[in-house]
Amino acid sequence: MMNVIIAAKFLRSPKKLAFDDPKTAGIALGAIALVLAVAFGTGYLARGANGAALEEITRLQAEMAQQQVALTVAREDAQREVNAIAARVGELQAQANRLNALGDRLTRVGKLKDGEFNFNELPGQGGSESASDVPSGDLLSSLDALQSQFSHSGRQLSVIESLLFDHDLDNKRTPAGMPAPGYVSSGYGGRSDPFGRGRAHHAGIDIDANTGDPITAAAEGVVSFSGVRSGYGNVVEIDHGNGYKTLYAHNSRNLVRAGDVVRAGQLIGKVGSTGRSTGSHLHFEVMLNDRQVNPRQYLDKARG
Repeated sequence: MMNVIIAAKFLRSPKKLAFDDPKTAGIALGAIALVLAVAFGTGYLARGANGAALEEITRLQAEMAQQQVALTVAREDAQREVNAIAARVGELQAQANRLNALGDRLTRVGKLKDGEFNFNELPGQGGSESASDVPSGDLLSSLDALQSQFSHSGRQLSVIESLLFDHDLDNKRTPAGMPAPGYVSSGYGGRSDPFGRGRAHHAGIDIDANTGDPITAAAEGVVSFSGVRSGYGNVVEIDHGNGYKTLYAHNSRNLVRAGDVVRAGQLIGKVGSTGRSTGSHLHFEVMLNDRQVNPRQYLDKARG
């Protein structure tokens, strides 16, 4: 006789099965073997499923690691592009500041009215077109074009500044205005000799003024002579460097020496009556390319 004792949690107490019949015993043993086989197969399949899951997790982790590396590289590339754009923007800002300063100088040199050109405000713009994102490549190309435009504009403004500067220098070196207070008492050209010796050619003009009145330079230049000259008394002669020379004669005092650099309107002497003179006055001459010209045409000119 075969006895089988079954113990399980869902049974209140162990159960004993008696298999007196061999056939019944065989069936029971077969059922038990089947249960054990199913349990073993389930465990095996569970272990196989866990292995596949682990392999999938490992694969996903590897992909995530690769994506993380690619993301890091993309971030570094993007940062390099941002840094390059920032550097270009800094260069363009420096060029813009230079152009603004140059424009301000040209406005002053050109004597433009305040507000006619404002280099501190952006010009107005507008339009009805729609906007879209700008690709980084297009942005860099736009910065290249803008830098080229800035460079071209800077060269043009520099040429204009040079021309205006030369014009301003030439203007300052051209005689203009009265070199002494008073009025013209004797003009340029033929006249009666003041000492009663007939007709004579007057190489300049006489400006009636009081002894000690200021004599000022008609334009800026370098004093080429300061001293006594026959017939002229005390003389100051200025070379203005552009073909013009001016002469101031009969001075009571000369206040500059040869080699001095003088500015337009600078005090260079005092009115007097030295040399061949009948009274206190300034004899004023203008020479252009070593030829005497009538000074009267320069007296009414305003500086600038």
